[in-house]
Amino acid sequence: MSVTVLLPGPLREDAGGLGALHVALDDGTLSDVLDELAARLPLVERRVRDERGALRRHVNAFVDGEDVRWSGGLATAVRHGSVVHLLPSVAGG
Repeated sequence: MSVTVLLPGPLREDAGGLGALHVALDDGTLSDVLDELAARLPLVERRVRDERGALRRHVNAFVDGEDVRWSGGLATAVRHGSVVHLLPSVAGG
């Protein structure tokens, strides 16, 4: 199975400039995808999840366009062809 993880500009710096990452795994969950992301891009992992493994408060995650806050959080199912968007909040003035 292949899942595409899209990384916006604020995360690309810690991903060596990558805007997208393809993760191969069996049917699984968002947590499984993030575990693979952590193994490959540990700097991105630290910006996305906290020390307990939960999504950081300021990070929004979507699987196939659905906000995971309403579809199961880290237990949200991902399937072959799913697209995961990781969007950290950006503040400034």
